[in-house]
Amino acid sequence: MNEIEIRPFVASGFGQNAYILRRRGHTEAVVVDPGGQHATLRTALTAGGLEAAAILLTHAHIDHVEGLSALHAATGAPIWLHPADRALYDHAQQQAAMFGLRIGELPGIDHDFEHGQVLQIAGLSIEVRHVPGHAPGHVILYIAEAAAAIVGDVIFQGSIGRTDLPGGDFAQLVRNIREQVFSLPASTELYPGHGPPTTVGHEQMTNPFLIPQYGGGLA
Repeated sequence: MNEIEIRPFVASGFGQNAYILRRRGHTEAVVVDPGGQHATLRTALTAGGLEAAAILLTHAHIDHVEGLSALHAATGAPIWLHPADRALYDHAQQQAAMFGLRIGELPGIDHDFEHGQVLQIAGLSIEVRHVPGHAPGHVILYIAEAAAAIVGDVIFQGSIGRTDLPGGDFAQLVRNIREQVFSLPASTELYPGHGPPTTVGHEQMTNPFLIPQYGGGLA
């Protein structure tokens, strides 16, 4: 049995995936991208007898942070974000207004991600990889022991993150997927911010944004 559990929680509305990561037998857990599922996440933590040791944000788009204030107020867990996404984070209320939503002011960021750092939290070893293109400060979180990565909105099953939002860059995103995602072992399970899991190998072979097109070269 895998010692590390990665449990998804899917929100209505944006259909965004939040995750609880934990080592079986430990009483601490890590929450990734609370989004709109804060109540369900709190219930799951309580039911499992778990304490949130950290809240990790892959990036600061509104669908990934809309439930952050409520979860932080309930748990007091420190919040991690890459500094390149602070502008998005600080303008979350304006982001919400674009979708006809309203949110309160977000809590302060406690820790900055750095590319290549390895976090030791809740009995987990989590490698941080900076993968801009969908958002300037987007990171993926690689858990080698579990052969898994939380990839946010960088790559999906058969697709990639949109690049038409502020700070998006298609060429940069594709390049960084090849360098930072496709450099992981082919069997690595990818847990995205929307939709079902996939693997590095599957996307290398089939993703229409990332394979040679019509006998030509790579995008």
